[in-house]
Amino acid sequence: MGEIIKALILGVVEGITEFLPISSTGHLILVNRFVSFTGEFTKMFDIVIQLGAILSIIVYFWKRLYPFGKSVTPDSRRDIWDIWKKAIVGVLPAIVIGASLGRKIEESLFNPLTVMLALFAGGILIIVAEKRRTTARIQSVGSLKYSTVVSIGFIQCLAMIPGTSRSAATIVGAMLLGASRTVAAEFSFFLAIPTMVAASGYSLLKHGSAVTGPEWVVLATGFAAAFFVAWGVVAFLMNYIRKHDFIPFGYYRIALAILVAVFMYRT
Repeated sequence: MGEIIKALILGVVEGITEFLPISSTGHLILVNRFVSFTGEFTKMFDIVIQLGAILSIIVYFWKRLYPFGKSVTPDSRRDIWDIWKKAIVGVLPAIVIGASLGRKIEESLFNPLTVMLALFAGGILIIVAEKRRTTARIQSVGSLKYSTVVSIGFIQCLAMIPGTSRSAATIVGAMLLGASRTVAAEFSFFLAIPTMVAASGYSLLKHGSAVTGPEWVVLATGFAAAFFVAWGVVAFLMNYIRKHDFIPFGYYRIALAILVAVFMYRT
């Protein structure tokens, strides 16, 4: 299988899974095993294509995130800057913890067993959280207190464990802290921007000088595939959560965990 085809497959997988609460990193680790896309380069590839998915957030929410438009009113501009400030504050725990523990986590936990356990535990948590839901008291991103934002930021750090899902951690965490499903999803998307920009920037600084010309083509292919697929997934999810809960994703995670366990047993 050509490297371009592998990059396309992984980009599509990333685009589908990044914003659904099913763990993009976990899926990429598992798919990497099947398409034989391994080595040091793939570590950067997996992170950089996540940046492609994150770019789709900026495009989809452009009017919510761009403060310099001619039609933006002073009140709207203030709301936009409020979103950015909260997203930056929310990412600080991940930067601190990731810088101190990131290498150890990657060396110790990036394997199918961890993915399987995290998928299963996360699926149970999603189902339990949805079934015990009460009336949400936070109905807009603007009404999120900074103390709540910091708490969500620490909860996001659980996603450093592959299979957990950054989206699942932040969405479920925000809901348990009182946010509505829509607010939880929106802030999870906004928080993803500085989170993945920081992760991708670090990876490029660390490995970028060693990337060859053909590898840049592979990166570009995965990046583009992740961007376009994720754009469609974001639109789907924002429409989905208006009428549905996340319980089906919980059952999906449990089923996938069982499949991973079977695969591990047979190999």
